[in-house]
Amino acid sequence: MKISDVQNILDTCLEPWRYKDYAPNGLQVEGRGEIRKIVTGVTASQALIDAAAKRGADAILVHHGYFWKGEDARICGMKKQRIRALLQHDISLLAYHLPLDGHLELGNNAQLGRALGLEPAGQAGEQNLLWHGEWAGGGDAAAFALHVTGALGRQAQLLGRQDKPVRRVAWCTGGAQGFFADAIALGVDVFITGEASEQNYHMAMESDVAFVAAGHHATERFGIKALGEHLAQVSGINVEFIDVYNPV
Repeated sequence: MKISDVQNILDTCLEPWRYKDYAPNGLQVEGRGEIRKIVTGVTASQALIDAAAKRGADAILVHHGYFWKGEDARICGMKKQRIRALLQHDISLLAYHLPLDGHLELGNNAQLGRALGLEPAGQAGEQNLLWHGEWAGGGDAAAFALHVTGALGRQAQLLGRQDKPVRRVAWCTGGAQGFFADAIALGVDVFITGEASEQNYHMAMESDVAFVAAGHHATERFGIKALGEHLAQVSGINVEFIDVYNPV
């Protein structure tokens, strides 16, 4: 299958034109035209590129690609090494950021909710990227954080009152700690995202809404894996997910 056909499948599925994003979605670095094997991963790091090259991949599909808005445009240092490796091995790089966060079935938020056993009720906030729903597990914030730790295989950080009863939950994967105020306004009991900022502790204590930071990488593994599985199913291409370790 041609790389242009692969991008057409992904664009049709994710509809990137619906989002105002911080980086270009779709093909970012062009390699060989014919695609037989694709490696997927969260971030287009050097480790993922090296792993893809060893497996003879024709393309890499990620959530975090390159050319972010506001970054230095020069191809130097780490960026040079990564792009040189892609070009040397003739590997294409495709990346989908917010479109992958927001997809109602394959997206990071949809897949995280499924992994945690949350029942979605709707979306809110900026570009509808803040999800909310209910947790039927019962218990308090400490029990919920323990549940998240077990589901994601990473120690979740809990801010706020540990004995806060939890039923209504809001979530947004990755670095969405800035959505906490919007989550509080929804009247939820707990908000879960990937990272925490200093002010989130005070907001949790003063609003009596618990905050769970479960890891940027850990909360965003599910969407890219699901997207790769979907692509393999509809295209017949060999797709392999590689989970490069990242503790953040």
